[in-house]
Amino acid sequence: MKSPLEITTTSGPVLGLRREDGAVFFDIPYAAAPTGAHRFAPPRPHAPWTDVRYSGMPGPTAPQPRRETFGVLDMTPYFGPGWIHGADYLTLTIWTPAVRDRRAPVMVFVHGGGFLGGSTRSALYDGQAFARDGVVLITVNYRLGIPGFLHLDDAPDNRGLLDVLAALRWIQSNAAAFGGDPANVTLFGQSAGAILAGGVVTDPASRGLLHRAILQSGTGTGALTAEQAELVTEAAGLELGLTPTAATLAEVPDGRFVEITPRLATVDLRVRDTFHPLGGLTPFSLVLDRQPAAYLAAGHGVDVDLLIGSNTEEGNLYLAPQGGLADVGETDLLAAAARSQRNPAELVEAYRLRRPDAAGPELLSAIVSDALFGNGTRRMAAAHATASAARTFLYEFTWRSSALDGTLGAAHTMELPFVFDRVGLPELHGQRALLGTDEPPADLARRMRQAWVRFATTGDPGWARHTVDHRATMHIGGRWQLRDAAGDRLDAVKFPAALRKP
Repeated sequence: MKSPLEITTTSGPVLGLRREDGAVFFDIPYAAAPTGAHRFAPPRPHAPWTDVRYSGMPGPTAPQPRRETFGVLDMTPYFGPGWIHGADYLTLTIWTPAVRDRRAPVMVFVHGGGFLGGSTRSALYDGQAFARDGVVLITVNYRLGIPGFLHLDDAPDNRGLLDVLAALRWIQSNAAAFGGDPANVTLFGQSAGAILAGGVVTDPASRGLLHRAILQSGTGTGALTAEQAELVTEAAGLELGLTPTAATLAEVPDGRFVEITPRLATVDLRVRDTFHPLGGLTPFSLVLDRQPAAYLAAGHGVDVDLLIGSNTEEGNLYLAPQGGLADVGETDLLAAAARSQRNPAELVEAYRLRRPDAAGPELLSAIVSDALFGNGTRRMAAAHATASAARTFLYEFTWRSSALDGTLGAAHTMELPFVFDRVGLPELHGQRALLGTDEPPADLARRMRQAWVRFATTGDPGWARHTVDHRATMHIGGRWQLRDAAGDRLDAVKFPAALRKP
């Protein structure tokens, strides 16, 4: 550890820690503390400070339920320490390169966690490797759960998204002070963070705040309708014993919101022929009148270069740790298909036609993976490639973890240790840890991170663009293989709309 480093921001001076590969600044506020009724209002500017603010250690996190495992799988590296109490949690962590002979590209990461959990303190999101590669890496805390996403008639929707926009505005004003280039900002996120990032890209308020986006294992079709969101609001009101409005919720403590949140996950959000877009994984998402993919198709956000992808077996994270891939029968397949399809038998048969040699567990994984993330990712990519003059790049992460006796595979979140070059974390290794017991490919983290950095720097990750006529997809694993999605289409099979590739 080297001497501290002081930088003056538009909010006031901050004192970070020098490291061999640069410096890190924790816990820098980009907006005022969301307390009382302000928890349901747009983010406000933070009061400036004149004394040097020590930024050498992480600060508080958004109120959230404690989440350590998915079934038997240890997920603490992903979710982090949970709720670290403190009102001033709308903050950034900034990692800067050691050498500042040029304006560095800026990458801003939005964490996942089902709109319910996660923070910049999660062990996976250490930005040192990016700083070593000459990037200013910034991670963002935002409002979660009821304060961030509960639909209220007297408050703006998507307050967590408004937080990310406020963070981007602060970054525009301060990136140069940390050695970054405000004219070269890449927003990237994973899971709920990718859905949020997609919402930011298509929001007119983001114009000029970002120039590229990377969406990892999100979906362009994951937003709730207002009618669906109102069902969650009603359930929250019943739990709290009041009519939910910003005014009535102002005096309810955050701890009470955290207490009732797990019970909201049981709300059935199917409204007529509109299914829960995230398969019941979370009671919250963006609330929009159109899906982000539809906004892209209509021309919103089409000036932003896009790198987007998903993992081959996304659904395994929600199946394998709970024993859901053991003894899979027809009833299990139909139940999974029924969460997103009016005719589940037709959907199951379509998957059988497409994968004639697949056993029950593989079919179940494919149905769940596509419904949650795969279909929405492809639709987002297709919308961008069709409507945008900017560049579109598509990937699929294929490396399979040996965890849980090999059943976890290329599950949701599996790409994160490679993107952040955190595969050496001891807590990621073991039979019940994310990366399992086998050693990952030696150069996979280096190559993947460098592709992300190259995209942020130049707008090109190093493979062919995904276009309407040439739907190139880079398969990323032990080997990197560029494939054309059109090459594996089965045009003779009439797929249901939920299954068709764009």
